Amino acid sequence: MRANKPKGLSINKGVEKPSSLNTDAIRKGIYKKAENLPLAKYMDGILKGDRMILGRAITLVESSLADQHEIAQRIIEKCLPYSGNSLRVGITGIPGVGKSTFIESFGLDLINKGKKIAVLAIDPSSDRSKGSILGDKTRMEKLALHEQAFIRPSPSAGTLGGVARKTRESILLCEAAGYDTIFIETVGVGQSETAVHSMVDLFLLLMLPGAGDEIQGIKRGIMELADLIVINKADDNRIEKVKLSQRDLLNALHLFPPTPSGWTPAVEYCSARNGSRLDLVWEQIRKYEDLIKKNNYFNIQRKDQAKYWFYETLNAELKRQFFEDNRIKKSLKKFEKQVLSSEISPFEAARQLLETNQKNTV
Repeated sequence: MRANKPKGLSINKGVEKPSSLNTDAIRKGIYKKAENLPLAKYMDGILKGDRMILGRAITLVESSLADQHEIAQRIIEKCLPYSGNSLRVGITGIPGVGKSTFIESFGLDLINKGKKIAVLAIDPSSDRSKGSILGDKTRMEKLALHEQAFIRPSPSAGTLGGVARKTRESILLCEAAGYDTIFIETVGVGQSETAVHSMVDLFLLLMLPGAGDEIQGIKRGIMELADLIVINKADDNRIEKVKLSQRDLLNALHLFPPTPSGWTPAVEYCSARNGSRLDLVWEQIRKYEDLIKKNNYFNIQRKDQAKYWFYETLNAELKRQFFEDNRIKKSLKKFEKQVLSSEISPFEAARQLLETNQKNTV
């Protein structure tokens, strides 16, 4: 007689992700796929701060479809003269530190100060659907509903450990739409922080009270990137622990080499949940902004970032063209078989493939 299978070891089949489109509405002709607008319509909407048209333009920028690439680039070129007038702030921290809660509370506080906030939140991508998992609009409900805020969750699609491929271009569009403060929220501490640091003016690291950097998974390299460290969840019952963490972090920062901006990284604390001390966080950001604009580091950094992204884009485009070449595709399979059968080393195969490509392009 066969033994009963333990119930605790049974695995139920997962539920497939339903389509985001209403198929009944499509069949009845109620819903039609949104077509590209004329360039002038996109520009008019973006410059007027129309959030719907801004969202559609960013969708074009993020698209990998060849027919949408040209119009996306034309939109970016047209937006360039109207960009560059915002303060770009990168925000990172381990999952659970309260990034979304902090951004929502801080964003609403800044809107009350007359600011216009854009949030480009990098969501982890689902391996199956390739879409965003967390859905930031559901995590920042109050901010998402405010007419002076624009929230755009973008699936990371596995790019650079969490950085959406077109985030930098999206920043330019948001600036053209009149957003003067732009937050870029990363997935968490990892590779993505270096890329985000290369597109922002200020890099803010959120920390938890009462935990050392080993416990929080914060590497020294991430600490060195931070212009401002904010200890979140500083509620009344944790205040002593928070102040101890603040002292420890300040002592650690003094061991780091001087920053190129001439700014000494600050450590603040707040409670995003109840909104306490957010004014002090903004005060530190304003001090930093005033300093780097006064000593011209703001402009120097922006130029260095533009140069960095020029070469990054060039490398990505060369790679794309290389692998999309039909002759390379044919040679690639041949060399792959030789590598798998140990007829040739991976390094020699790569060298010969590149050599073949150079001969083809001459």
